[in-house]
Amino acid sequence: MKPGTRALGVAESFDGGDDRSVICGAVLRADRTADGFAFDSCAVGGTDATAAIESLFLRLGREDVRYLVIAGIAPAWFNVVDLHHLSAAVDRPVLSVSFESSPGLEPALREQFSGDALDRRLRTYRAQPPRRRLTVDGGDVWVRAVGVDDDRAERIVRAFTHEGGRPEPLRVARLAARAVRQFRADGDV
Repeated sequence: MKPGTRALGVAESFDGGDDRSVICGAVLRADRTADGFAFDSCAVGGTDATAAIESLFLRLGREDVRYLVIAGIAPAWFNVVDLHHLSAAVDRPVLSVSFESSPGLEPALREQFSGDALDRRLRTYRAQPPRRRLTVDGGDVWVRAVGVDDDRAERIVRAFTHEGGRPEPLRVARLAARAVRQFRADGDV
């Protein structure tokens, strides 16, 4: 992959008492150069993460961003992301990268929600592509991809992962989201 190829990494941060989670989009080049940031928020325990990520991407107006890479599939306490919708909305491949093995979200969703709230999350979750395990930089990540095949998804994750097992756009987005959340928590914003 060319060093100037750009990806938008999206990660979030909230604290136990927060009703909103800070979402950060960090544009990074494959050579690790940060090239832009945008912020939004979504409801903790809500169903608006997909719309918030779409809005963040579109507000950036960055035609040079080739990939959208999201940390996980259910940020902000089970605010399940619809990867298919996002890929169609932003006209880019979308990858979800998670960092822990799990049996999937269904047991946790059933434990935390019921009725329409559960049904809505399960419909969205079940419509997503399966996770594929990938060993990168000595650790495992699990990748879901829409808009690219599994081989291409693997090349994208590897191209943006330089050390520590976490793709650089996600690492930087997570740090920035945490910093903004802490800044707000301190009452400075």
